[in-house]
Amino acid sequence: MDEKDRLAAGMKKRRATLGDAHVDRSMKNATDFNREFQELITRYAWGEIWTRPGLDDRTRRLIVIATTMALARWEEFDLHLRAALSHGVALSDVKELFMQQAIYAGVPAANTAFHRAATIIGELEGQGVSINRGE
Repeated sequence: MDEKDRLAAGMKKRRATLGDAHVDRSMKNATDFNREFQELITRYAWGEIWTRPGLDDRTRRLIVIATTMALARWEEFDLHLRAALSHGVALSDVKELFMQQAIYAGVPAANTAFHRAATIIGELEGQGVSINRGE
């Protein structure tokens, strides 16, 4: 794929993963200062990595949640956790991920993740989103 094709594929995957509302906000808020960065992450993160055949979307979502949790990148954690739960990733899988990360990323990270997840779950349920509890 050339850069134009990667950008188009990336935009499609970004929208499917994070939702149109988030992507529309990001694109609307693009400025001369950050527009190239928005295009870069769309082309490479979404158009190159998220479209690779090696991992399914559920696995990629869990990896991103684990990574943002470990790095305490809570804004990105919230974004990806909300998107994952909205797109059918089981809450039981998220809980197991948090338990695993408690050992490898630290109990404080897991504690924060559980608290933030509770808020996100409440918000999603308040919006009528059905959470896959995986039980």
